[in-house]
Amino acid sequence: MIFKRVGEGRPYPEHGTTSQAWSTVPPRQVRLDHLVTTKDTLRLNSLLDEDSTFYGDLFAHVVKWKGELYLEDGLHRALRAALQQRHVVHARVLELGD
Repeated sequence: MIFKRVGEGRPYPEHGTTSQAWSTVPPRQVRLDHLVTTKDTLRLNSLLDEDSTFYGDLFAHVVKWKGELYLEDGLHRALRAALQQRHVVHARVLELGD
């Protein structure tokens, strides 16, 4: 399996982090098999949306909550990494309090 678990939705509380605030979070490597996805499908229309990280941030967005790493944005980047036989993706990890 590529990911730790394929989830559906965001189980963590709304954090309200803006694109500008995400840019202040330093990127780091995250293992794909430690990630829980928040989407169970990759939709091309959302991939090509102007708000997508495909056009914006170079790094995936991950939220750490209650010891789990949730892939909030960047599923396309994570899948590309897996297809290229890489086990890690560079991501900005936002840590939320429990």
